[in-house]
Amino acid sequence: MPKRIISLSSAPTVGITPGQSVSPLAQAVRFGNMLFVSGQGSVDAATGNVVEGDIALQTRVALDNLMSMLAAAKAKNVVNMRVTLRDVADFPLFNETFRECFDGENVTRTCFGGTPNRAGVNVQIDCIAMFD
Repeated sequence: MPKRIISLSSAPTVGITPGQSVSPLAQAVRFGNMLFVSGQGSVDAATGNVVEGDIALQTRVALDNLMSMLAAAKAKNVVNMRVTLRDVADFPLFNETFRECFDGENVTRTCFGGTPNRAGVNVQIDCIAMFD
């Protein structure tokens, strides 16, 4: 069974920093009934620029980018998410925003501190979703 690459112009392409060569990373890969979405951060798809703002705004932008990828692939059942926060002190506000965005839907999630791949991106979120 071959994997299928999902690309969407209205979501940022991950792994690309302006002025550098194109990354081999895919925005998302479908394999069977599973979808693997690459980490999405607070990057404006239209401009490629990092959206400046507090962790709540950056979380909303990252989740909007991720949800755009899910919609493009027609995947609805998010089962797992991984979150990287540049500053773990941002966790309470991140978590409140995350809760508002998911409005009662349950997913598994791992959240840890680390350094997202773009300067200015303070949260990066990837996920695994199922089609069935």
